[in-house]
Amino acid sequence: MREAGLDGLASRLVDAGALASDWLPMFRAVPRELFVPDVMWPGRAKGTGQGDAIDRDQDPKAWFDAVYSDVSLTTQWDDGQHTGTGKGRTPTCSNSQPSMVFSMLASLDVQEASRVLEIGTGTGWNAALLSERVGQGNVVTVEVDENNAKTARERIEGAGHHPTMIVGDGFEGYRDGAPYDRVLVTAGLTEVPHRVIGQVRTGGVIVAPYATTYGGEGVVRLVVQRDGSAMGAFVGSSAFMRLRQQRQKRRHVREYLGGKPWPADGVKSMTPLSPEDVGDWLPMFAIGLQAHDVFPWAETYDDGSYTLWLRDTDVTSWATVDFEPGREEFDVYQSGPRELWSEVEAAYRWWEGHDRPGFHRFGLTVDAESGAHTAWLGSPNRPVPRVG
Repeated sequence: MREAGLDGLASRLVDAGALASDWLPMFRAVPRELFVPDVMWPGRAKGTGQGDAIDRDQDPKAWFDAVYSDVSLTTQWDDGQHTGTGKGRTPTCSNSQPSMVFSMLASLDVQEASRVLEIGTGTGWNAALLSERVGQGNVVTVEVDENNAKTARERIEGAGHHPTMIVGDGFEGYRDGAPYDRVLVTAGLTEVPHRVIGQVRTGGVIVAPYATTYGGEGVVRLVVQRDGSAMGAFVGSSAFMRLRQQRQKRRHVREYLGGKPWPADGVKSMTPLSPEDVGDWLPMFAIGLQAHDVFPWAETYDDGSYTLWLRDTDVTSWATVDFEPGREEFDVYQSGPRELWSEVEAAYRWWEGHDRPGFHRFGLTVDAESGAHTAWLGSPNRPVPRVG
């Protein structure tokens, strides 16, 4: 069962261009099944969300089929507070989708004996793959969750590897092991940690999922410059669980309305731009690079209509847009010092006006002194504008 699963998944990944020949020996030497618990929740090949739990003891075939499918496997809910085989509220650890794992490793471009820092040990599969490739003495992996760190250590050592494994805050990196040639981040960031950049050699590479507050996320490949800044292009889309230290607690809509019923003091207008147009992953990413500190939420109704809520993180402004199938114009209400729908619409029109660029046309620069993040389109000399 293992060999058939390994061979089948390897063929699919190679055919898709995700698994390069130089990583194929590591893929075979470090089987994914060693890093998946007996109970897990497989993701979907397309879209997001998890299927029902699969228990290896009760259905070993289904378990192996999931392990050797190109999907992510959720292994923890609610930071370990959730137990049982039902789904929790929020997935907080997974064994990542194999095509994403090997695409990111390819972007990392490790060389013989590269010294690598991994932020987010998770189930331990990446750390074991890297140990197999560059040598366990050259790998440092940091995990904030003590239980995940413990089980990852057992799995990694069970596979015959002994990298440096640290329980700690990945946002701080691990200075005792610096300087590093490569850094791999396996959790979504809204800010690339400045301290981590400072632990990387000039010319070193950081590969990380970078998310906007509005939504959308892409993998960025940053190269550390002589002045200590980091700069590079996005290499594709991604959808990782957020780094625990960068999660944001959302405030309820009632706190924005000041205790009044909707639409409270919102000012009404109309828009020809459908909420459907601003809800896909790529436009959300492009919007989020421009409209800072604003996030969406859809309040859905049984008839297929919904209200798109926009709120700012400072709890000063809100907006709603009512989507109804078949309509060509949509009701808008906005309140507060920021006109959030106007910002989102302007950001979308900018993206549309630049021929709807994909992830690969965007890039990011992190300033050496201030740590400021500047997104750009095509070239660092063409910064993405900020709206609002």
